Amino acid sequence: MVMSKVSDAIKRCSEFVNDVKAEMQKSVWPTKPELAESTMVVVITLMLLGSYVGLSDLVLLKVITFLAGLRG
Repeated sequence: MVMSKVSDAIKRCSEFVNDVKAEMQKSVWPTKPELAESTMVVVITLMLLGSYVGLSDLVLLKVITFLAGLRG
């Protein structure tokens, strides 16, 4: 009984690995220029988003500090 479970698990793992290999062969990998372009898009997007979040934080800090100063 235990051997059949182990054997079944090994068979399922083997099928999984074979399925992964088959799917990997179907994949279309990007060329170096495509990869470089995509990377630049990601880097620029992150820089813009980071700048937006940083500026928003600064503006909110100033507004809250100003409003707290009016009350205190």
